[in-house]
Amino acid sequence: MPSSASSSFFHIVPLDRGATGSHAMDACYLCRKPLSTNFDIFMYRGDTPFCSEECRSVQMDMDEARQRIKTNILKERAARNEQRRGPPASEPNVNCAANVPVAS
Repeated sequence: MPSSASSSFFHIVPLDRGATGSHAMDACYLCRKPLSTNFDIFMYRGDTPFCSEECRSVQMDMDEARQRIKTNILKERAARNEQRRGPPASEPNVNCAANVPVAS
């Protein structure tokens, strides 16, 4: 706890940016070009800085591609699992004989 001479009621500890996943505002996330306070900073997803619209657009395209790949992988995995399981056990295997359903 802080000493009684502290001007703050709360004990404030700086966050370790590496541990929280936040991005420093000193360089472009994509190309690592130093960011200047004299130029625009282009943000993406709230806290990710970019030096230009182009860098931000490239990152957005990569994120979209990564998400599409992930979605396709999950769909393929679900389809394979469904094929392995076969029909649900609660449904009886029904065959038709002369247009009359017959339980087997």
